[in-house]
Amino acid sequence: MHVVLTTLNAKYIHTSLALRCLKAFSEKDFDIEITEYTIKDPAMNIVADLYSRQPDVIGFSCYIWNMEETITVISMLRKINPNLRIILGGPEVSYDTVYWMERLPDVDFIVMGEGEETFHHLLSEIAGDGKYHMVFGTAYRKQQGDGSEIIVNPGRPKLNLNELPSPHRFQEDVASLGSRVIYFETSRGCPFSCSFCLSSIEVGVRYFDMERTKSDILYLIDHGAKLIKFVDRTFNIKRDYALEIFKFLIENHRGTVFQFEITADIMRPEVLDYLAEYAPPGIFRFEIGVQSTNDITNLAVQRRQNFAKLTRTVLKVKESGKIDQHLDLIAGLPHEDYNTFKNTFNDVFALRPEELQLGFLKMLRGTGMRADAEKHGYIYMDHSPYEILGNDLLPFSDIVRIKRVEDVLEKYWNAHRMDHTLLYLVERVFPSPFEFFQSFGDYWEKQGWQKIGHQLEDLFSRLWAFLREYKAGCSEETGAEGAAAGEKGIDLDVILGLMKFDYFLGHNYKPRKIWWDFTMDKQEWSSWMKQLAASPAQVSAEFAALGLSEKELHKHAVIEKLPFDLKEFLASGQVLRSSGTLLAVLYALDGSAGKPVPKPYMLKLQEQASSVL
Repeated sequence: MHVVLTTLNAKYIHTSLALRCLKAFSEKDFDIEITEYTIKDPAMNIVADLYSRQPDVIGFSCYIWNMEETITVISMLRKINPNLRIILGGPEVSYDTVYWMERLPDVDFIVMGEGEETFHHLLSEIAGDGKYHMVFGTAYRKQQGDGSEIIVNPGRPKLNLNELPSPHRFQEDVASLGSRVIYFETSRGCPFSCSFCLSSIEVGVRYFDMERTKSDILYLIDHGAKLIKFVDRTFNIKRDYALEIFKFLIENHRGTVFQFEITADIMRPEVLDYLAEYAPPGIFRFEIGVQSTNDITNLAVQRRQNFAKLTRTVLKVKESGKIDQHLDLIAGLPHEDYNTFKNTFNDVFALRPEELQLGFLKMLRGTGMRADAEKHGYIYMDHSPYEILGNDLLPFSDIVRIKRVEDVLEKYWNAHRMDHTLLYLVERVFPSPFEFFQSFGDYWEKQGWQKIGHQLEDLFSRLWAFLREYKAGCSEETGAEGAAAGEKGIDLDVILGLMKFDYFLGHNYKPRKIWWDFTMDKQEWSSWMKQLAASPAQVSAEFAALGLSEKELHKHAVIEKLPFDLKEFLASGQVLRSSGTLLAVLYALDGSAGKPVPKPYMLKLQEQASSVL
């Protein structure tokens, strides 16, 4: 009996830990192979590939991001091979199981919850006597005359994790370890009871053996893994356990990057102190679910969170400069309207996380939030991903507006294409970060840009177009007084200078084109190149030490004049117009291996009319 385990991942770089857990448990007794696709792959291509493998049994791992695409594949497979046994498993079908069996008559079995032992038992009965009523943790169809009856068996007791074989030792995975995300679990379960999350349903946390965990991690590192993402719902719930893992990874990382989901308000100070002192920069990433800073909202979803402690953790981690932080928000939670969500956004953006993920509440099957949907007037999608369309406090019109914030937040802040510019805008020009992203998102939608693609220079030119119109609008609305305020708050010369700086820093190699009108003529440009080559010490001792000839500068450098002292701005935040800057950015000078990094140098230009902003 040939068994194929498969799933449709969100992206090619993702891998399915669930499939590997099932194969590791059952491969000693059954002929099992794993094949993975993506939700972007044409259904015909997926079906053709699965058909070519000639399976007797196919198992699909089902999630909110792939369920509807998986259903299309199942329907086609059933038409091609009526005798194929089709099994579904995963969080999307582990709840409301009767609904799925009724909706999908092409499916023979559903494995509910933790699947290793259940799946093995089910395969044994498929290959054997077919006593499916004995397979706890499954749903199946019992033949009754000309029809069938849906039977849902009782659940199966939790597994002893230390009896499970490793899912990380398959030889066929080795070749791709360096190019894909490797998902890794050191525990199962969650100590919290947030009503919007499936993890809250399983009470208690169970841990894998520490030595087995370390051995598996070393195996992955030794065989080329570049990114390992720990899927533990609260990695730092046990201080000693987390600290031991952190120490082990610091001692053995060899350049591998590790990502964790942590609960920031329970992170112990001694753990933070250890990471600040010993963690090499760039090998750890923290994902922190803030979701809301509104106390009444957190109480309504049974979420315990101390935002003051969370803030201290995030700021201490940021101060160390060692660890990137990804903070999550959920729009649409109970008792959160547009204005209170705006406050939540601004509270969290004030922490300046490297990435701020703005998501929308999803009414997942099996969660308390879905059960209580009517209490708050929720309307939501009938099919996965079950995203909300509104509630008593947040109508669809507000959700659409917040989605515009999400769009430009992702394109600009999370992509880190112009950090200096954005920080200037949210700190000095707009009333709040949310107001900037909302205003820009509304403008983006008005221009119809959501319907077309973009390249890097488009992102700069579109922001510039928005800012010019925003300033003009401020002046028109408030007259001369507003124009004067606009001159101070929306200094387009300074903003343009910062955007040019960010644009140059956003390239690993000398850019072939710019998006603004270059004002230096060829003679002036050539004159500056000659001066930089002839008198490099005017720039800095470091620049002089490079010993670059004029020809090398032509090849490796870009230059531009800015109407303020950029070096002073970067050092103190002051905008001094009393002198300008000749900005020179050098690219890929040494040709060494690895990702080249642009290097900026600044020459202070002659005194101008004195002004400080």
